Amino acid sequence: MKTIAIIQARMSSSRLPGKVLKDIAGKPMLGHVVERVCQAKGVDEVVVATTTAPDDAAIEEYCRAQGIPVYRGSLYDVLDRFYQAALQYQADVVVRVTADCPLIDPGVIDLTLDAFHASGADFAANRLPPPWKRTYPIGLDTEVCSLAALERAWKEATQAYQREHVMPYLYDQDGRFKVQVVDHDPDYGALRWTVDTPEDLEFVRRVFQLLDGSQVFTWLDILALTQQHPELAAINAGVRHKTATDIDERLKPE
Repeated sequence: MKTIAIIQARMSSSRLPGKVLKDIAGKPMLGHVVERVCQAKGVDEVVVATTTAPDDAAIEEYCRAQGIPVYRGSLYDVLDRFYQAALQYQADVVVRVTADCPLIDPGVIDLTLDAFHASGADFAANRLPPPWKRTYPIGLDTEVCSLAALERAWKEATQAYQREHVMPYLYDQDGRFKVQVVDHDPDYGALRWTVDTPEDLEFVRRVFQLLDGSQVFTWLDILALTQQHPELAAINAGVRHKTATDIDERLKPE
Protein backbone atom coordinates (compact mmCIF):
# COMPACT_ATOMS: atom_id res chain seq x y z
CA MET A 1 0.00 0.00 0.00
CA LYS A 2 1.65 3.20 -1.19
CA THR A 3 0.50 6.35 0.58
CA ILE A 4 0.96 9.61 -1.30
CA ALA A 5 0.32 13.01 0.27
CA ILE A 6 -0.82 15.46 -2.38
CA ILE A 7 -0.47 19.14 -1.52
CA GLN A 8 -2.83 21.37 -3.46
CA ALA A 9 -1.18 24.65 -4.53
CA ARG A 10 -1.83 27.54 -6.91
CA MET A 11 -0.70 31.15 -7.12
CA SER A 12 -4.09 32.67 -7.97
CA SER A 13 -5.64 32.81 -4.50
CA SER A 14 -8.60 35.18 -4.51
CA ARG A 15 -7.86 36.77 -1.12
CA LEU A 16 -4.05 36.62 -1.05
CA PRO A 17 -2.53 36.10 -4.53
CA GLY A 18 0.81 34.29 -4.52
CA LYS A 19 0.37 33.22 -0.91
CA VAL A 20 1.88 29.75 -1.33
CA LEU A 21 5.31 31.25 -2.06
CA LYS A 22 5.09 34.07 0.51
CA ASP A 23 8.03 34.12 2.89
CA ILE A 24 7.59 32.79 6.41
CA ALA A 25 10.71 32.73 8.58
CA GLY A 26 13.01 32.71 5.57
CA LYS A 27 11.23 29.98 3.60
CA PRO A 28 8.26 29.97 1.18
CA MET A 29 5.06 28.82 2.85
CA LEU A 30 4.89 25.83 0.50
CA GLY A 31 8.34 24.76 1.72
CA HIS A 32 7.09 24.64 5.31
CA VAL A 33 4.06 22.57 4.30
CA VAL A 34 6.13 20.06 2.32
CA GLU A 35 8.72 19.74 5.11
CA ARG A 36 6.09 19.10 7.77
CA VAL A 37 4.07 16.62 5.69
CA CYS A 38 7.29 14.72 4.94
CA GLN A 39 7.67 14.15 8.70
CA ALA A 40 4.49 12.02 8.80
CA LYS A 41 5.59 8.42 9.32
CA GLY A 42 2.67 6.99 7.37
CA VAL A 43 3.39 8.96 4.19
CA ASP A 44 5.63 7.35 1.55
CA GLU A 45 5.90 10.31 -0.82
CA VAL A 46 4.84 13.96 -0.93
CA VAL A 47 3.71 15.51 -4.22
CA VAL A 48 2.69 19.08 -5.02
CA ALA A 49 -0.28 19.30 -7.40
CA THR A 50 -0.44 22.66 -9.11
CA THR A 51 -2.03 23.86 -12.33
CA THR A 52 -1.09 24.45 -15.95
CA ALA A 53 -1.86 28.16 -15.58
CA PRO A 54 1.16 30.33 -16.53
CA ASP A 55 1.40 31.82 -13.01
CA ASP A 56 1.91 28.37 -11.56
CA ALA A 57 5.16 27.85 -13.44
CA ALA A 58 6.74 29.53 -10.41
CA ILE A 59 5.47 26.69 -8.20
CA GLU A 60 6.86 24.06 -10.56
CA GLU A 61 10.21 25.85 -10.70
CA TYR A 62 10.41 26.03 -6.91
CA CYS A 63 9.53 22.36 -6.53
CA ARG A 64 12.02 21.19 -9.12
CA ALA A 65 14.77 23.31 -7.57
CA GLN A 66 14.03 21.71 -4.20
CA GLY A 67 13.68 18.17 -5.52
CA ILE A 68 9.97 18.05 -4.67
CA PRO A 69 7.81 15.87 -6.96
CA VAL A 70 5.29 18.05 -8.79
CA TYR A 71 2.29 17.50 -11.05
CA ARG A 72 0.57 20.17 -13.14
CA GLY A 73 -3.07 19.66 -14.06
CA SER A 74 -6.44 21.32 -14.38
CA LEU A 75 -7.00 24.76 -12.86
CA TYR A 76 -10.75 24.34 -13.06
CA ASP A 77 -11.22 20.70 -12.03
CA VAL A 78 -9.17 20.16 -8.88
CA LEU A 79 -10.62 16.68 -8.36
CA ASP A 80 -9.24 15.68 -11.76
CA ARG A 81 -5.88 17.24 -10.85
CA PHE A 82 -5.72 15.13 -7.67
CA TYR A 83 -6.83 11.95 -9.39
CA GLN A 84 -4.32 12.31 -12.23
CA ALA A 85 -1.51 13.08 -9.75
CA ALA A 86 -2.47 10.02 -7.71
CA LEU A 87 -2.32 7.85 -10.83
CA GLN A 88 1.00 9.29 -11.96
CA TYR A 89 2.63 8.59 -8.59
CA GLN A 90 0.91 5.19 -8.22
CA ALA A 91 -0.94 5.91 -4.98
CA ASP A 92 -3.05 3.32 -3.20
CA VAL A 93 -3.98 5.78 -0.45
CA VAL A 94 -4.20 9.55 -0.94
CA VAL A 95 -3.70 12.20 1.76
CA ARG A 96 -5.03 15.64 0.83
CA VAL A 97 -3.38 18.73 2.32
CA THR A 98 -3.59 22.31 1.09
CA ALA A 99 -0.55 24.56 0.64
CA ASP A 100 -1.97 27.26 2.92
CA CYS A 101 -1.42 25.20 6.09
CA PRO A 102 2.20 25.81 7.21
CA LEU A 103 1.36 24.63 10.74
CA ILE A 104 0.08 21.24 9.55
CA ASP A 105 1.02 18.57 12.08
CA PRO A 106 2.64 15.29 10.93
CA GLY A 107 1.33 13.62 14.07
CA VAL A 108 -2.25 14.57 13.15
CA ILE A 109 -1.67 13.23 9.63
CA ASP A 110 -0.52 9.92 11.11
CA LEU A 111 -3.46 9.86 13.51
CA THR A 112 -5.87 10.31 10.59
CA LEU A 113 -4.11 7.64 8.55
CA ASP A 114 -4.26 5.24 11.49
CA ALA A 115 -8.00 5.85 11.85
CA PHE A 116 -8.48 5.32 8.13
CA HIS A 117 -6.73 1.95 8.18
CA ALA A 118 -8.16 0.75 11.50
CA SER A 119 -11.77 1.54 10.54
CA GLY A 120 -11.65 0.18 7.01
CA ALA A 121 -13.12 3.47 5.84
CA ASP A 122 -13.18 4.81 2.29
CA PHE A 123 -12.55 8.32 3.63
CA ALA A 124 -11.19 9.67 6.93
CA ALA A 125 -10.63 13.24 8.05
CA ASN A 126 -10.00 15.32 11.14
CA ARG A 127 -12.59 17.81 9.95
CA LEU A 128 -15.75 18.09 7.98
CA PRO A 129 -16.44 21.53 6.52
CA PRO A 130 -19.24 23.77 7.80
CA PRO A 131 -22.13 23.32 8.31
CA TRP A 132 -20.77 20.11 9.82
CA LYS A 133 -18.25 19.89 12.62
CA ARG A 134 -14.52 20.32 13.19
CA THR A 135 -12.71 19.96 16.52
CA TYR A 136 -9.12 20.62 15.38
CA PRO A 137 -7.96 24.15 14.52
CA ILE A 138 -8.49 25.28 10.93
CA GLY A 139 -5.10 24.72 9.32
CA LEU A 140 -4.53 21.16 10.53
CA ASP A 141 -6.97 19.82 7.95
CA THR A 142 -6.12 16.30 6.78
CA GLU A 143 -8.22 14.13 4.49
CA VAL A 144 -7.44 10.54 3.55
CA CYS A 145 -9.09 8.27 0.99
CA SER A 146 -8.42 5.16 -1.02
CA LEU A 147 -7.57 5.50 -4.69
CA ALA A 148 -10.70 3.49 -5.47
CA ALA A 149 -12.89 6.01 -3.62
CA LEU A 150 -11.15 8.94 -5.30
CA GLU A 151 -11.64 7.29 -8.69
CA ARG A 152 -15.36 6.83 -8.05
CA ALA A 153 -15.66 10.48 -7.03
CA TRP A 154 -13.74 11.49 -10.16
CA LYS A 155 -16.19 9.53 -12.31
CA GLU A 156 -19.43 10.46 -10.54
CA ALA A 157 -19.11 13.93 -8.96
CA THR A 158 -20.97 16.55 -11.01
CA GLN A 159 -21.44 19.55 -8.71
CA ALA A 160 -18.95 22.43 -9.07
CA TYR A 161 -18.10 22.45 -5.34
CA GLN A 162 -17.40 18.70 -5.46
CA ARG A 163 -14.89 19.18 -8.27
CA GLU A 164 -13.25 22.27 -6.73
CA HIS A 165 -12.94 20.98 -3.15
CA VAL A 166 -11.84 17.48 -4.29
CA MET A 167 -13.42 15.22 -1.68
CA PRO A 168 -16.95 16.43 -0.76
CA TYR A 169 -18.47 13.66 -2.89
CA LEU A 170 -16.97 11.20 -0.42
CA TYR A 171 -18.86 12.61 2.57
CA ASP A 172 -21.69 14.93 1.50
CA GLN A 173 -24.28 12.15 1.33
CA ASP A 174 -24.77 9.68 4.15
CA GLY A 175 -24.16 6.08 3.14
CA ARG A 176 -22.41 6.76 -0.17
CA PHE A 177 -19.02 5.88 1.36
CA LYS A 178 -17.80 4.64 4.73
CA VAL A 179 -16.53 7.75 6.55
CA GLN A 180 -14.38 8.00 9.67
CA VAL A 181 -14.05 11.35 11.46
CA VAL A 182 -11.14 11.96 13.83
CA ASP A 183 -12.24 14.28 16.63
CA HIS A 184 -10.43 16.01 19.48
CA ASP A 185 -11.73 16.71 22.96
CA PRO A 186 -11.72 19.52 23.97
CA ASP A 187 -12.99 21.21 20.85
CA TYR A 188 -10.56 23.70 19.27
CA GLY A 189 -12.39 23.98 15.97
CA ALA A 190 -12.89 27.75 16.26
CA LEU A 191 -9.14 28.45 16.12
CA ARG A 192 -7.86 29.70 12.76
CA TRP A 193 -4.32 28.69 11.80
CA THR A 194 -4.57 28.65 8.00
CA VAL A 195 -3.37 31.35 5.56
CA ASP A 196 -5.97 32.85 3.25
CA THR A 197 -5.68 36.57 3.95
CA PRO A 198 -2.98 39.12 4.88
CA GLU A 199 -4.16 38.89 8.48
CA ASP A 200 -3.68 35.12 8.47
CA LEU A 201 -0.19 35.52 7.06
CA GLU A 202 0.67 38.01 9.81
CA PHE A 203 -0.61 35.55 12.42
CA VAL A 204 1.53 32.68 11.11
CA ARG A 205 4.64 34.85 10.73
CA ARG A 206 4.23 35.93 14.33
CA VAL A 207 3.87 32.30 15.45
CA PHE A 208 7.10 31.32 13.69
CA GLN A 209 8.81 34.35 15.22
CA LEU A 210 7.77 33.17 18.68
CA LEU A 211 9.02 29.67 17.86
CA ASP A 212 12.43 31.34 17.48
CA GLY A 213 13.54 29.32 14.47
CA SER A 214 12.48 25.91 15.74
CA GLN A 215 11.28 23.56 12.99
CA VAL A 216 10.34 20.79 15.41
CA PHE A 217 6.97 21.51 17.00
CA THR A 218 3.51 20.04 17.31
CA TRP A 219 0.10 21.64 17.12
CA LEU A 220 -0.05 21.48 20.91
CA ASP A 221 3.03 23.72 21.03
CA ILE A 222 1.17 26.24 18.85
CA LEU A 223 -1.87 25.94 21.08
CA ALA A 224 0.30 26.73 24.11
CA LEU A 225 1.74 29.76 22.30
CA THR A 226 -1.71 31.12 21.51
CA GLN A 227 -2.77 30.64 25.11
CA GLN A 228 0.37 32.42 26.37
CA HIS A 229 -0.12 35.22 23.81
CA PRO A 230 -3.86 35.87 23.49
CA GLU A 231 -3.12 38.83 21.23
CA LEU A 232 -2.22 36.35 18.47
CA ALA A 233 -5.80 35.21 17.95
CA ALA A 234 -6.96 38.80 17.60
CA ILE A 235 -4.81 39.24 14.46
CA ASN A 236 -7.12 37.21 12.20
CA ALA A 237 -10.19 36.87 14.40
CA GLY A 238 -12.40 38.68 11.89
CA VAL A 239 -11.64 36.46 8.91
CA ARG A 240 -14.56 34.42 7.59
CA HIS A 241 -13.70 30.83 6.76
CA LYS A 242 -14.89 29.52 3.40
CA THR A 243 -17.47 26.73 3.44
CA ALA A 244 -17.52 23.43 1.57
CA THR A 245 -19.89 24.80 -1.06
CA ASP A 246 -18.14 28.13 -1.74
CA ILE A 247 -17.04 28.31 -5.36
CA ASP A 248 -14.32 30.53 -6.77
CA GLU A 249 -16.20 32.11 -9.67
CA ARG A 250 -12.93 32.59 -11.57
CA LEU A 251 -12.51 28.81 -11.76
CA LYS A 252 -15.53 28.33 -14.00
CA PRO A 253 -14.37 27.49 -17.54
CA GLU A 254 -15.57 29.76 -20.32
